[in-house]
Amino acid sequence: MISFNVPPFTGKEFDYMKEAVGREKICGDGLFTARCSEWLERHTGAAKALLTTSCTTATEMAALLTRLEPGDEVIMPSYTFVSTANAFVLHGARIVFVDIRPDTMNIDETKIEAAVTPRTRVIAPMHYAGVACEMDTILALAKKYGLTVIEDAAQAVSAYYKGRPLGTLGDFGTVSFHETKNYTMGEGGALLIRDESFIERAEIIREKGTDRSKFFRGQIDKYTWVDVGSSYLPSELNAAYLWAQLEVHRRIDEARLHIYGRYRAHFEDLAREGRVELPVVPPACAHNAHMFFLKAKDLEERTRLLRFLKERGILAVFHYVPLHSSAAGKRFGRFSGEDVWTTRESERLLRLPLYYGLRDDQVDYIAGCVKEFYR
Repeated sequence: MISFNVPPFTGKEFDYMKEAVGREKICGDGLFTARCSEWLERHTGAAKALLTTSCTTATEMAALLTRLEPGDEVIMPSYTFVSTANAFVLHGARIVFVDIRPDTMNIDETKIEAAVTPRTRVIAPMHYAGVACEMDTILALAKKYGLTVIEDAAQAVSAYYKGRPLGTLGDFGTVSFHETKNYTMGEGGALLIRDESFIERAEIIREKGTDRSKFFRGQIDKYTWVDVGSSYLPSELNAAYLWAQLEVHRRIDEARLHIYGRYRAHFEDLAREGRVELPVVPPACAHNAHMFFLKAKDLEERTRLLRFLKERGILAVFHYVPLHSSAAGKRFGRFSGEDVWTTRESERLLRLPLYYGLRDDQVDYIAGCVKEFYR
C-alpha cells in the first residue's frame, strides 16, 4: 500500500533528541526551540516567531492577542479545518463563512466586504495547499474597516505572495508542524507576529499567563501570574525533531516540488481533454508543493476513483467537509451570501500521496492508475 502521507525524516532527528535529553532540559525553550524560532524569523521576516504545541493553539494565542469578546465576528472560508474556527469560538466569537474561489479553493476576496458587520473584528484567510489568498484585497478591506488579519498559514511555510512569505502579511500568522506538513515535529506549530508591540504579551500568554520568559532572560528576579494564558509551549524533544528538518529545508522543498511537477506532467493530457482539473497557482503566488490534488467531475466519480485507487494499493483521500454544513458550524456560525462553490468543489477534490521520500516509480504508478481509471 502506498500511504497518503509519511512524516518526513532526515536522519538526524534522534541524534538531536538525544542531545536535548543530554542537556537536561526537555520542557521547552531550550537550544532547539531557539534554533527553530530563529530560523522562522530569518525565513519569514516576522518580528517574532513563537513555537507552540499546534497551529490550533497558535491561533488561540492570536485570538487572545486580538482581545476577542463574545459576539464578535470572524470572517473565514467554510472550506478549512475545524481549528480555524474553534480557536475563535472558544472566545465566544461568531463565525461568518464566505464562499471560496473554485480555482485556488481559497476564500473569495470579492465576497468578504458583504460579510462585514459592525461586530466584525477579524478576517482569517486560509492559504489552501500553500497557495496564497488574494492578500492585497484582503489587507485593503482590513484597513478600510479597522479589522485584524490572522493568516491561517498552516499549510504554507516556504510559500509566498508577491515575494512575501505567507503568514507575515497580516497582523498574525499561524503555521503547522503536524506530521502531515512539509516539516514536522509530530504535533506543533508557531505564531508569527508582525508588530513588535505584541511580543511581550504573546510570551506571557504562551507561558500560562506568567512573565516567566522575562525571568529566564534575567530581566526580573521572580516571575508571577500577570495575564490570561495557557500552556502553549512545546517540548524541547519536539523542537529537536523539527530542527533536523528545518536545517535541510531546501532538500525537502526540492523533493516535494519535483514530485508535484512529475504529477502535473502526467496529468496535463487528462486536463486538456477536460477529464480532470489540476491545481491553479496564480502568477503572484509561489507555492510549496504541500499538496497535489485532482478534481473529478462530481462526488460520484470521485468516490469511484478513490475506490479504484485503493484496490490498487494507493491511499488517496478527499479533504474538508465544509464547516457551515456541520452541526457545530450551524450552531456557532452562519454563511454569508450563497454557497456557489464551497460544497460543489469540496465534493470533487481528491488528494494524491505526496511526501518527502515518495519515489518517482511510485508517482508514475499512481499516475498510471489514475489514467487507467479514465481510460
